[in-house]
Amino acid sequence: MSKGKFALGAVVGAAAGVVAGILTAPKSGKETRADLKRKANEVKDDAAEAVDKAKTKANEVASDVKGRAEDYRTRAERAVKSAQKEFKDEAKKR
Repeated sequence: MSKGKFALGAVVGAAAGVVAGILTAPKSGKETRADLKRKANEVKDDAAEAVDKAKTKANEVASDVKGRAEDYRTRAERAVKSAQKEFKDEAKKR
């Protein structure tokens, strides 16, 4: 199971537990709705924070991969140019 699926399951489970706890608490309907709204906003904020962290991490990884790919491309170009030069030098010797 991936970490993302586990985290999503944990969030959903926590939200379900909170809702169940609120609905079984001896409060008035108005208080219960206020509690539900407050908890929903907390869960929404936590989810938004998790999404922001995931986007930041994805951007970091993408940047790293792009940099490495550019480095490999540059190395490959140098290797090809060097091989071409050596081939031409060898051809001149014959």
